[in-house]
Parts: sequence; C-alpha cells; structure tokens
Amino acid sequence: MQLAKDMKRAVRLGRRVLKGRKAYFDLRTMLAERGPLEEGKYRVGVYFADSDVNIYQMRQWYAPLRELSKTHPVLVLARNAAGAGQLMRESGLDVAFVQKVTDIERLIEEQPLEVILYVNQNTRNFQMMRYGERWHVFVNHGESDKMYMTSNQHKAYDYAFVAGDAARARLSKALWDYDVEERTLPIGRPQTDHLSGEPPYTPDDRTVVFYAPTWEGDRPAACYGSVATHGEGLVTALLASGRHRVVYRPHPRSGVVDPEFGAANERIIAAIAEANAKDPAAGHVYDQSPTLGWQLSLPDIAICDISAMVYDRLATGKPIMVTRPVAPEAAVDEGGYLSVCEWLDAEDAADPIGVLDRVIGDVAARERLGTWSRHYFGDTTPGAPTQRFHAAIDALLAKADAQRAN
Repeated sequence: MQLAKDMKRAVRLGRRVLKGRKAYFDLRTMLAERGPLEEGKYRVGVYFADSDVNIYQMRQWYAPLRELSKTHPVLVLARNAAGAGQLMRESGLDVAFVQKVTDIERLIEEQPLEVILYVNQNTRNFQMMRYGERWHVFVNHGESDKMYMTSNQHKAYDYAFVAGDAARARLSKALWDYDVEERTLPIGRPQTDHLSGEPPYTPDDRTVVFYAPTWEGDRPAACYGSVATHGEGLVTALLASGRHRVVYRPHPRSGVVDPEFGAANERIIAAIAEANAKDPAAGHVYDQSPTLGWQLSLPDIAICDISAMVYDRLATGKPIMVTRPVAPEAAVDEGGYLSVCEWLDAEDAADPIGVLDRVIGDVAARERLGTWSRHYFGDTTPGAPTQRFHAAIDALLAKADAQRAN
C-alpha cells in the first residue's frame, strides 16, 4: 500500500517538474520575442509570487490595472514561470520575470517602482517588501467577511486599499494598535466598472441563476465550500425545472484538498453538459472564463458561498443568496451583511425553486441590498470606484515625490 502511494507521489512530482520546465522555456521564448522593457518607465508595480494555480487572484485586477496603465504604466513582477507565462498571455499588462532576488534587485535599479501592489499574502511577498523608498500596498483579491480579511499581516504593509466602511470597521475591531484611518484608503470595487462581455446564450424568459461556489478551504475554520453539500442537489433541481438557466462557475481550486469536492464538481459539470445535449436551447453554462463581467451583472439571482464573490455581487445591488456552511467549525462573522443576508441551507438546496422565486420578487430586500452595497463599497455610481482607485495611486505617488524631495 505504501509503495503504491509513494509511486503515485513520484509520478505527481515528475509531472510538476516537467510542467515547470516547459513553462520556463515557453516563458523564455515569449520574453525574447517581446524584448527588453524600457528603463525608467514604471512607477507602479504589482507583485505576484504564485504559479498559474492562483492566477485567479490577479485576473480580477486585469481590467482596473489596464485602465490605470493609461496614465501610470503598470509592471507586474512575477516570480514563478508558469504564473508569468499566464500573465503574459492573458493580462494585457507588461510583465517582468524576477525568479531570483537578484532579478528583483536588478529590476529596481532599472525602474523607479514607487508603489508596489500585492494581491495576496504569499510569504514570498517579504522578499519584495525588504526594499524601502517605495510604498508597499495590500490590495487583496476580493472583499468579504472571511477571517482572511482581518489578518494581522495587514500591519506589514505601508497601506491597504480597502473597499469601504465595512472593511475599515472590520479591521478596527480585529487588529490591535492599527491606525485604520491613516493606513487604509477606501477605493470601492473598481472591478465593477468593467462588468462587460456577452453571455454565451440567447436571453429569453428563463430565470438565470449564477451559482459560484468557493473551494473546500485549507482549514476547518475556512470550510465554506458548498459543492459537495448544496451544489449537486441545487443544480439538479434547476436543470430539471425547465424554466431556469444555470451559470456554474466553481472555484478553480475545487477538489485540491478534498477529493469529494472534486468529484461533486465533475458530476455537476457532466450534468450541465447532459442537460444541454437534451435541450440545446436551455443554454446552461459551465463558466471557466478568465474574468468576471456579465456573470455578475446579468443573472436574475446569484448563489454564492461565503467568499469575495458574495460582495462582488452585492456591489451590483441585485438579488443574492448565501449558502450556509454545514461544517460546524466554519467561522461565520454575522456582524456585517451576513447578519441580514438570505441564507440557503443544505436541506433546502434540493428543492430551491420556491425560495428563489421569493428572493427575486422581494422589493424590500433589494432596497436593503442597496444600503449594504454603499456600506461595503461607498459610491457605486459607474466610474466612481475607478476614480477613487486612481486618486489613491496618485496620492501615494505624490507622497513618494515629497519623500524624494526631502
């Protein structure tokens, strides 16, 4: 038994090594074709140390960063070959491959890089944060009430760009001796200014349900995923109703920790394919597109786990339900939006039609959504979040200029 496990482990390791080598050589080819970067061009950088497995954390920033690049050129500092290659292929941003610390040192000699943005808490962030005479800014990869949002690691950064009042209140409550007013800059959710794209179906009178579960989590307190507890029953019922269209967007890490989640995810995907084969006009969608746009803005209702996806949808002010975690260890902060949200329990997921109809038709609930949206994101008028994001960058660049003048 142990020998078989060791052999499987060796095979997986071998595959990762081969994948890594291919990614490295493919990246070298792309970098050679692009040529060297113009020296002294970039004052704003985005640091990303992860592989393509966590590229979703960068994807939601592509559009806002491309917009920012029109006034302040942005350079992505990628530490992993697979991650760098994916960024070069799809982000539309300039990318520097800085695999070694010496590569970082050479880059900062060539580029001013006075503001560095961080989308996650990778421990290799500290290899960049060692360099002074620049602002290190945590921007995160979403807004939510998950425990991750109140990590004491916020203190390691000079500033944090947060969504709004809810984030500031959350940090004030959770962190000791952290000057929220001084070290956080509220920018709203600039991604909502880029919710575009056309759906891969023809709109009709079907009720469109966006189901976007998170993964199973890497610790009991973060076990928010619903694929294996709610998902199969929910999707089965919606596919069978004849009046619903399912847009299913699972987290890319589904099944990484718990094979049961991975198996449930595959069964849902197969069920969607089978339903479309029987009725092509149904137009159910298994969504793997790299960016979010129409998926958040168009569906009649969204069903999400406790994750940033809840708050991305909340910013649109349209109906949403949150799956209630089954795991008793899952930490649920019901002091914010989750204190008033519409919960979907596992026992109701197999027969959800009635509750979905009720939530979609609740006018008073939609008015409450608007109030909570402003609490989390401030002014959500189109264009306002982008203006605040750019203003925050401008303010830090101005402070950098002032520091250098002293």
